[in-house]
Amino acid sequence: MKYLVKKLITLIMTLFLVSVAAFLAFQIIPGDVVTSILGTEATPEREEQLREELGLNDPPVIRYFHWIKGVLQGDFGVSYRYSKNMNEMMPVAELIGDKLPVTLWLASISLVFIVVISLPLGVLWAGLASGGENNGKYGGNVGGAVCHGLDAALGVMTQTTMAIPSFFLGILVTYVFGILLGAFAPGGYVSYRDNFAGFLGYLVFPAMSISLPKIAMTARFLRNSMLTELSSDYVRTAYSKGASKRRVMYGHVLRNAMMPVATFLGMIVAEIVAGSIVVEQVFGLPGIGRLLVSSISTRDFPVVEILILYITFVVIFVYFLVDILYRVIDPRISEA
Repeated sequence: MKYLVKKLITLIMTLFLVSVAAFLAFQIIPGDVVTSILGTEATPEREEQLREELGLNDPPVIRYFHWIKGVLQGDFGVSYRYSKNMNEMMPVAELIGDKLPVTLWLASISLVFIVVISLPLGVLWAGLASGGENNGKYGGNVGGAVCHGLDAALGVMTQTTMAIPSFFLGILVTYVFGILLGAFAPGGYVSYRDNFAGFLGYLVFPAMSISLPKIAMTARFLRNSMLTELSSDYVRTAYSKGASKRRVMYGHVLRNAMMPVATFLGMIVAEIVAGSIVVEQVFGLPGIGRLLVSSISTRDFPVVEILILYITFVVIFVYFLVDILYRVIDPRISEA
C-alpha cells in the first residue's frame, strides 16, 4: 500500500508541475490571441469584450487557478479556433472527446499486433540464436549453421524495419495495400459513428505502419534479454535436472526476461496512446496527434494545454502500471 501511495503522489505532483509549465509557457509566447480569433479588422470594443469573456484581463496566476479548477471539474474551457456555429465556441472537452476514440482504437489495434507477433517471434528468435551459439544444445534438432543463418536473417529484417521512418512506412503501406492491392481506399477514412466495422477496417493499415517497427524492436529486445538469461546459472541447473527446453524457456527464462521488456512495452504503449502524430497525418486520421499539430499551428492554446496534460497523464499512468506489473512478475522487488 505504501508503494502505491508513493507512486500516486508522484503522479499527481508531476501532473501539477506540467500543468503550471504548460500554462505559463503559453502566456509568454508572443502573439495576441484575440487578434488571432477576430482578425485585424475587429473594433477595439469587440476586442475588449472578447478579452473579458475569455478572462484574458485577469493576472496569469488568477487565470491559472480558474483554468485548473475547471479542469478538475471537467470543464476544459473553449477552443479558440473551433466553433459549433458563428456565435458559439466549441468546448475543448467535446472537441477532444470526438478525436480521442480514433487514437485509442488505433493504439489498441497496434498494441494487439505488437504483442501477438513480437513476443512469439522474440522467443523463437532467442531459441534459434541460442541453438546456433551452442551448436544445438538449446536448439533441439536444428543444426547450428541453420540456426545462425535464420538468426542473421531475422536480424537483418528487424534492423531494416526499425530503420524505416514511420512516415515513409505509412506511404509504403498506402501504396502496396491501398493502390496496388486495393485493400482500402487511401484517404477514405470512415467515421466510427457512421460505420464502426468500416472504421476498424481502415485502422488496420495505419496500425500496421505503427506496429511494424515496434514489433521489430520488441522482438529484438526480447531475444537479447532471453539470451542473457540463458547464460545464467539457474538455466544450466534446470537442464542438469532434466528440465525440457520448453519448460526452461517458458517457465523460467521468459518470465525473467520479460522484466526489461515490460518497461520497453510501457514506452511503446505510452507513445501510441498519446497519439501517433505522423501516421495520423499520412492516413488522414482525425485523432489526437493530428489535433495537436493543428492546434499548435493555429495557436489554440486551451486545446494544446489539455492535450499536453493528456499526454503527460498517459505516460505517467502507463509507467505506474508497469511498476505494478514488475511486482506481479517478481514479488521480490522491494517497496522502498
